Amino acid sequence: MKIKGKCVLITGSAKRGGAELVKTFASAGARVILHCNNSVNEAEQLLPTLPGTGHRIIRADFAKMAEVERLISEAGVFDILINNASIFFRPGSPEDLNSAGLYDQINFLAPKKLLEAWAKQPLPEACAINILDQAVLKPGSGGYWQSRYDLMQLTFELAVKLGKQNFRVNAVAPGPMLPPYWKPDSKMEKTLPTLPIPRPVDVADFAQTVKFLCEADSITGAVLPVDCGQHLV
Repeated sequence: MKIKGKCVLITGSAKRGGAELVKTFASAGARVILHCNNSVNEAEQLLPTLPGTGHRIIRADFAKMAEVERLISEAGVFDILINNASIFFRPGSPEDLNSAGLYDQINFLAPKKLLEAWAKQPLPEACAINILDQAVLKPGSGGYWQSRYDLMQLTFELAVKLGKQNFRVNAVAPGPMLPPYWKPDSKMEKTLPTLPIPRPVDVADFAQTVKFLCEADSITGAVLPVDCGQHLV
C-alpha cells in the first residue's frame, strides 16, 4: 500500500511511541487522525508541527464504548488503522491487580470495535496494525497480558477473514522503548542488561516497522517483535 494520500487513524497518538507514529506517517504523506484521551494539550502541540495538511484531533475515552463509537462516527473513512492506545499499571500494584475489566475494555474491546468498523469500509485495500507487547510472545497471566494476547489472536483471525477483500491485519510487539509512566526517570537498569541487545528499543525503529507492515502488501497475520530480542529470553 502506498501511504501517501491515505487517511490513517492512530489511537493513543499524542505522546511517546504514538507521537512518533504520527510524525512518521505524516512525513510519508498521510493524513493523520490523532486520537487522544487525557493528552489533549500534547496533541494540540504536536498537530501544527506535522508536515502536510488534513491532520486533525479527536478525543475519546476508550473506557466508554459510546465514545469509541463516537470516534468512529467522527473519523469517517480511514484507510489505515493503528491500534496503539492502551493502559498499563505498575505490575503487582493494586491498580494492576484490580483492573482486569478495564484492561479488557481499553486494550481489547475498544480496538476490536474499531477493527470491526474499519473492516466494513468500502475501500479497494486497507491495512490495520495492532500494537501489542513482546510479553504476549511468551506464556503469561494477569489482566494486562490477557488483553494483549486476545488482541493478538484477533489479529490472526481477521487476517484470515479479511484477506479476500484485500484488507490486511498485522501486529507489532515492542519491548522496552521508554521508561514507564510511574517512573519517568528510570534508566531501566534491571531490564536492559537482560536483553540480547542490551539497550532501549529505538522509537524510530518501532515506527518504521509499523510503516513497513503497512507498505508490504504480501504480509498479513504477522506479529513482529521490536524488542532488542527480549521475547527470546
